Amino acid sequence: MSTNLQQPLPLPASAIPDDCLPWDAEQTRRWTQALPAWWVPVRLGTGVLVGVALAGLLGSGALALSTDLSPWAAAVVALHAIWLAVRPEVVRVSVPVLLFLVPAQQPLPWPVTLPVLAFLLLAWALAMLRLVARGRQRAAALAAAGGATAVPPDEGRTFRRGRLLVWFGLAVTAAGAAGVATFGPGDDHVLAATGLYVTGLGLTAVLSGLLGRRRAAALRGAPVPVLRVLVRENADVDTEVYAADDLGALRPLFTVSVSEPDDEDEPFFEDADDDDFDEEAAEAEMRDALDRIDDEEPGPLREAVLYGTPYDGAEILLVSADEEPGEPPLVERSQGPVRPLSGRFGRGRVVGDKRAGTRKAAYQELGRLAAGAAVAPLGSGAVRRWRAGWTDRIIAVVVILWFVPIALDESGWFWRYVLVGSVALGGALLLSERLGWTVTADREGLWFNGLRRVRHIAWDDIRVVRCKGAELKIDSRGAGFPTWTMQSVRWPKLELRRGWIHPYERTAAEITAMWEDPALRPTVSATERERGRPLWPLALAQAAVFTAFLVLLP
Repeated sequence: MSTNLQQPLPLPASAIPDDCLPWDAEQTRRWTQALPAWWVPVRLGTGVLVGVALAGLLGSGALALSTDLSPWAAAVVALHAIWLAVRPEVVRVSVPVLLFLVPAQQPLPWPVTLPVLAFLLLAWALAMLRLVARGRQRAAALAAAGGATAVPPDEGRTFRRGRLLVWFGLAVTAAGAAGVATFGPGDDHVLAATGLYVTGLGLTAVLSGLLGRRRAAALRGAPVPVLRVLVRENADVDTEVYAADDLGALRPLFTVSVSEPDDEDEPFFEDADDDDFDEEAAEAEMRDALDRIDDEEPGPLREAVLYGTPYDGAEILLVSADEEPGEPPLVERSQGPVRPLSGRFGRGRVVGDKRAGTRKAAYQELGRLAAGAAVAPLGSGAVRRWRAGWTDRIIAVVVILWFVPIALDESGWFWRYVLVGSVALGGALLLSERLGWTVTADREGLWFNGLRRVRHIAWDDIRVVRCKGAELKIDSRGAGFPTWTMQSVRWPKLELRRGWIHPYERTAAEITAMWEDPALRPTVSATERERGRPLWPLALAQAAVFTAFLVLLP
């Protein structure tokens, strides 16, 4: 994130409703003060949600196994973890109902009752904090709008909000119901509880889809509050919304996933440019978008009008300036709920981006110096080559050490010669690339040796060169070149503490320096031998070694 002031891409005056007020820093401060405390679970990543759902699945079975809870009660108690994260409206009602029904129908001993009661009361308290905060957010946003309203400009357009989620939920519900029918409560309480839990997950997805569709439908045809804001697309291809005067993009208010309505054949605004579709420009725009995603760089800051009342879980519509000058404004509907961002998130990202920027600049300078050192001494511009190193050998050794005990564990012919043999042959192909990869740079571009042949990218066709985490990635603008990637092992904290430069970082920095500065590139062409050789002979040799090991294994 840049802390420098930016000039946002302007929105045409015709796209701004009359009396639409800017949502400035003072008004957004009141909105952010209405957010719940940072420890209230408002936004969880997809990976965390999957982990919560799996923990609930295990929890439902554990409750049915270790307590006297009936399968349906164990499933409902476990479902409160995921409901708290995605559907606090359900928790507000479900906890009082559950606290009334379970003791009335199934008295439990205190050692069981107390932990379950504490969990349910905690979930109810957190859900209520989140719902009360929603009301404050809604009131703050309405006050900021000052009574200005307008009809969203997508009347008659098709929107698919919630359809995919509903169908997915129905499929999960059917799977869970089938499990319950197969393992009835009288047969196995654990399996019945997990089946009911899966059914509950499916119904939760259906409810989420229907609720999102209902809230989105409320934005169609009727005047809704409007606010002027700034927006930009982040590295995750979600839209971040900022205050209208936050030109440094320092404090994102919330994120929302958006998409354009279907059947968008004509522009929404009469003064929009009606030029014919430019295929080359569209391809260039797509390449730029892919480059930005690869580099995890946010899009440009753009002026926008927000239709609807933003709060945690709300549905909105955005009319924003297009990233390409002269193009009509973009009209995009939310495809997921509004998710507010805490002040800690904004401050943490500013600090993190500053550190990342400093580190990136250091790597760029290192790569430029290293690339220049190869050219400067005699001015010959010799061919440069990067190859597999100690990090790649570590991975190969770990894989082999993991494979050998598995091969020794079983002695059956099917296990050894079919299953283990298949894994060994596949491993021979992978390890050959891991141990034998080379990237060669000459005046014509980059050469990559592969399993069957050597591939080439011209300097002008390179699309991205980067090292992100443990992955080294190089890609071409041409569709015929598959992305070249190589994974490694890393210890980021140790590298920072010791000042070590990872080999993949050095490789990416040196290639980037040559790509960006033609003066640093080699001035001679690589010979066929220097370009590298196909790796299939190495793969065959490794396969022969693995096969001999399996055959001679006692």
